[in-house]
Amino acid sequence: MYRDYVQFKGFTRRAVLLGGAQLALASALVGRLYYLQVMEADRYKKLSESNRISLRLLAPPRGLIVDRFGKPLAQNKQNYRVVVVAEQTPNLDQTLDALGQIIQINDYDRRRVTKEVSRKRPFLPVTVRENLTWEEVTRVEVNTPDLPGVTIDTGQSREYLLGDAAAHVVGYVGVVAESELSDDPLLEIPGFRIGKNGIEKAYDLALRGKAGTSEVEVNSIGRVIRELDRDEGRPGAQMVLTLDRDLQKFAIDRLGEEAAAAVVMDIHTGGILAMASTPGFDPDIFNQGMTEATWHQLTTDPKVPLGNKAIAGQYAPGSTFKTMVALAALENKVVTPDHRVVCNGAVRLGDAVFHCWKKEGHGSLDMHGGIMHSCDVYFYDVARRVGIDRVAEMARRFGLGSVAGIDLPGERPGLIPDSDWKEAEFGVSWQPGETLVAGIGQGYMLATPLQLAVMAARLANGGNAVVPHLSHDFVDHDTVRPRGTPAFAPVGVSAASLKVVTDGMTAVVNEAHGTAYAARIIEPGFEMAGKTGTSQVRRISKAERLTGVKKNEDLPWEERDHALFISFAPIDEPRFACCIVIEHGGGGSKAAAPVARDILLETQKRHPKTGPLAHDPDEPVGKA
Repeated sequence: MYRDYVQFKGFTRRAVLLGGAQLALASALVGRLYYLQVMEADRYKKLSESNRISLRLLAPPRGLIVDRFGKPLAQNKQNYRVVVVAEQTPNLDQTLDALGQIIQINDYDRRRVTKEVSRKRPFLPVTVRENLTWEEVTRVEVNTPDLPGVTIDTGQSREYLLGDAAAHVVGYVGVVAESELSDDPLLEIPGFRIGKNGIEKAYDLALRGKAGTSEVEVNSIGRVIRELDRDEGRPGAQMVLTLDRDLQKFAIDRLGEEAAAAVVMDIHTGGILAMASTPGFDPDIFNQGMTEATWHQLTTDPKVPLGNKAIAGQYAPGSTFKTMVALAALENKVVTPDHRVVCNGAVRLGDAVFHCWKKEGHGSLDMHGGIMHSCDVYFYDVARRVGIDRVAEMARRFGLGSVAGIDLPGERPGLIPDSDWKEAEFGVSWQPGETLVAGIGQGYMLATPLQLAVMAARLANGGNAVVPHLSHDFVDHDTVRPRGTPAFAPVGVSAASLKVVTDGMTAVVNEAHGTAYAARIIEPGFEMAGKTGTSQVRRISKAERLTGVKKNEDLPWEERDHALFISFAPIDEPRFACCIVIEHGGGGSKAAAPVARDILLETQKRHPKTGPLAHDPDEPVGKA
């Protein structure tokens, strides 16, 4: 019995120990459950929701770009794209193979997708292809169950209403390069585009807008079940430009197939009404993609279609520069308007002979006649008297030799040389013969068409330092922030000197022996004044002069002279300035002046002195 008692007592002790251990485990389990379900309930609810709810960024509509009348230059259109999320597909290559059986995916797209997946976070979608047709969209949607991580995304793409006619001004958008990534979450959105050139680039941040969000419920494999909430974000601001869309198209058409540039500006406000550069290019190819053949053609074309010649083309200003030589001489009292020079067709300086464009010479001329006939010998004499440094200083007052400050990327400064520049650049002194060459706008001289238009505007507006611009109003959520009309400081030349030069420019076009008389505007009240220019691109040898210089049309295209013409209109109350440059076009009077005549006449008719500005009655006038 004692043994039985001992056994029972031992069993009871083991049972108590076992029960206690079980009770401790149960208590720990209950405590843990309490901690997880009560104390940590909110945290795990959030974690659960984050697995069930996906927050996605939405690209805002890019701001429109419109002309001064509210006519669209760049707008948005619907775009279907197919995207893939790397973390939702077990094998990216197999997924792309399967997708390639449904829609066309070229090798370039595959390499691009693989590269983007490697540098992006795995939960971010990567665009495989854009601009899908509706048939391609339906094929992808039907096969989505067999394409893990693949979805159709609906967005917007850019549409350019004038195509190549405004491509250099409006610019274009393109995919975000790796070097362009920043902390802006918009740049991570598949298919998002940023401005790459023109106004699109200059005002990219304003045009982008603010990203929206879409809160969607997804299942265990990431498929969207329903949208729970949506914030559209903020659309990009609308840019109202000073351009006149129809005048821009007119200028492009008038330049035709030439490698050329045209600029029309308001001489009082600096607003650019037209800025044409030919040939152009289709801006949509940078948005939708281009073939290697297209890229090769664009980059090897000798007429340089990708370059904006109006702001980046640098040309010797030729005889248009004689206006600056005349002003420098008058303002420094080196000569008077009555100063006369006898032109016999050439002048000798030391051992060198400097020729006039008119072989037989112009005879005796005063300054009015020198400008009207564009006599080289007259301005050789005036330039020699005034000197290169004072000529250069006057040219800089009128906007030459530095960027004009237009709100476009890629503007080049040109070059106005002087004696200090020559010493710094070459380590040698400026030579007297170089002054003569500079006096007719040749030699080291370089200017852009925009700079020459600014020069013409400052001549015509009484000598005020007008600055060109393209942005008119900045419209953001129904708030218009106008640029306004700034008060431009005077350049510091007398009205008397300006009148001598502008009267000479009037004679160039409207007197019978003026170099551009054949290109005059005959409609009363619309007459223009101007100055022709012909810029040599090669040196004419002594042997050629003895045997006879070939005509421009007999030379290879790239050896022909550039044709230039600056002008303003109307003569009585000037409002508009214009510059035309035609690369290898020959003489400015024959090639460039007629183009300026037609464009300035159209400008004045579209923008009369009184009454409403011209606009298409079928389209609403914008806020400009």
